Amino acid sequence: MDTDVSTAPQVPAGPTLYLVDASLYVFRAWHSMPDEFQDREGWPTNAVHGFARFLLELLDRTRPQHIAIAFDEALDSCFRNALYPAYKANREPAPEGLKRQFGHCKALCSALGLATLAHVEYEADDLIGSAVHALRPHGFRSVIVSADKDLSQLLGDFDEQWDFARGQRWGAAGVPERHGVQARQIADYLALTGDAVDNIPGVPGIGAKTAAALLGHFDTLDALLARVEEVPFLRLRGAASAAAKLRQHREQALLCRQLTTIALDAPLGDASPRFVRGNPDARGLGALCEALRFGPMTRRRLHEAAGLAV
Repeated sequence: MDTDVSTAPQVPAGPTLYLVDASLYVFRAWHSMPDEFQDREGWPTNAVHGFARFLLELLDRTRPQHIAIAFDEALDSCFRNALYPAYKANREPAPEGLKRQFGHCKALCSALGLATLAHVEYEADDLIGSAVHALRPHGFRSVIVSADKDLSQLLGDFDEQWDFARGQRWGAAGVPERHGVQARQIADYLALTGDAVDNIPGVPGIGAKTAAALLGHFDTLDALLARVEEVPFLRLRGAASAAAKLRQHREQALLCRQLTTIALDAPLGDASPRFVRGNPDARGLGALCEALRFGPMTRRRLHEAAGLAV
């Protein structure tokens, strides 16, 4: 059962766009599913099996009319790498067996009639953010299917984020309880604290509590840096030290904010302008099921989800 309903937004009468952060669920399946699954060539398929199960459950529960699945292809060619070459440099490159499965997952989405988003210069977060931004003026609310805290910065009045695995959903009103700051402050907050997962340094010595307190008082990173001389007079433990660190690392904080801010102008390719769920590719789906050696139950469920006879 989904929780956090008290912080879910009131749903307007307009259409809902589901946006899926695919990489999160592919990686989760890669690490959690047994490696006994193999395709006809002997390559592992555990990640695509797990992703298929997730996707089937999502489609069964939501029956979406508008949906897009965002994939990361900007592994080392993202615009953020040009700004800061050490961005995500702490991550090991994906093994070849996993890279192949990302391709299979993308092909599976296409065969089911689901729009896919991917770009060599923009990450999945940017593609999701750009889709939210593009469709909001047309009356769409968005449901972002991901546990990634970065994506909370995209939440508008009627949007939701959905941690599918934990069954937790929240709107912008639920972000302060989860992260200590407003949804619109997430990028500034991460610019101050840094993000070890993405190798973003932040401001050395500024932790989560201090960052939240500073943004609670100044509202934005820009205002904080413009009024840094006021920081020592705040009722905040280590206030004088925090002010010195902010003065010393001002440019780094601004650079980090560029890294933590999700782009809203990424090209969305030739997908349907409103990501209407399209017609399935029966032949392509059948070929994938055969090549990946899906069992009869998975084949049946995939065909049923696509509205096709097995």
